[in-house]
Amino acid sequence: ARAGVNVDMIVQNISEEGRTDMTFSCPVNQVPRAEDAMEKARASDEINFHGLVADTDVAKVSVVGIGMRSHAGVAARMFESLAAEGINIKVIATSEIKISVLIDRKYMELAVQALHDAFGLDKAA
Repeated sequence: ARAGVNVDMIVQNISEEGRTDMTFSCPVNQVPRAEDAMEKARASDEINFHGLVADTDVAKVSVVGIGMRSHAGVAARMFESLAAEGINIKVIATSEIKISVLIDRKYMELAVQALHDAFGLDKAA
């Protein structure tokens, strides 16, 4: 926040070995600022981390809707439709009305079309 980085998705994973992996996303134009802030925080002993990896070749794709609260299976349908196209999900973040995934940028258009097809968004109302 102090560095002016707009962090979006945050995922934490604790391994059996006790190591914690943290993943977050931010706008691609803010990646250098985020990297600089992380390195400064490590240098001042605010945080400690083994390595820092920035992947700017990803895209975020989301399924959003108030109806997700009452309709089971939305996540499964999303994941199945992406898998059917051979699209690997790198990160998943969910809320009550939104499921977002990070995928390789090269699959962004294919993912959007697959999700439109899976949820019938390409049909006239």
